[in-house]
Amino acid sequence: MICFPNAKINIGLHITERRSDGYHNLESVFYPINIQDALEVVSASKLDFSASGIEIPGNMEDNLCVKAYHLLKKDYVLPPVHIHLHKHIPIGAGLGGGSSDAAFFIKLMNEKFELGLRDEQMEAYCRHLGADCAFFIQNKSVFAYGKGDQFLPVKLDLSAYFMVLVMPDVQVSTSEAYRGVKPALPKIKMIDVVENDPLTWQNVLKNDFEASVFDKFPVIRGVKAALYESGAIYAAMSGSGSSVFGIFKEKVKLSELEQKFQVFYGI
Repeated sequence: MICFPNAKINIGLHITERRSDGYHNLESVFYPINIQDALEVVSASKLDFSASGIEIPGNMEDNLCVKAYHLLKKDYVLPPVHIHLHKHIPIGAGLGGGSSDAAFFIKLMNEKFELGLRDEQMEAYCRHLGADCAFFIQNKSVFAYGKGDQFLPVKLDLSAYFMVLVMPDVQVSTSEAYRGVKPALPKIKMIDVVENDPLTWQNVLKNDFEASVFDKFPVIRGVKAALYESGAIYAAMSGSGSSVFGIFKEKVKLSELEQKFQVFYGI
């Protein structure tokens, strides 16, 4: 069986406080986008993992899909499988690609082996694997809070707009990005702002990671500026970076950015 895990972007991101468990509480709107990996699971004589596409760092046991298999196997009698992941979602980009792979793997195993898991149960498994992993079970736009694993529905549909994502040739360490942020309670109700017209977002919706990440990687700041210069009504870094997305009223061609960076159109 095969499926196609998709990425997400963060529209606004506030780091509100540091938790006693070492994590941070945050507020953000998660929005699914159409950049996808390909994930295949077939029966095998032993558990195995292979990959193609973008090189994935670490060894097999570090992959979240493999960790998800072991997590499910604690509660269910599972045969060994061969997992193949074709990686297309950029790594270290703030797009949740690894979390998406793990969530889609759990959904795929649930279907293939008829485990009978409800969405809430699959989300519970996902919360053991990554802060944003549970989002990809229902894969709908949400207001995320807590560690990024608690959700409220949000009325947000950007299908009438043309969206572009630009991937500079740098990777931002999530832990390093957090070190550059001073947690603070937000002055706005993000969920209310996001449900307004995107034309009103530019000077209101902020990503708290941008200030410190832009200082260390000016090229990312430059990409955001270029998107606005090209007519974006809203542009921001996704998550802790390094990808930057832009929302446009109509289709655009960003030839100058294409010459330097990877550009995804119509996401």
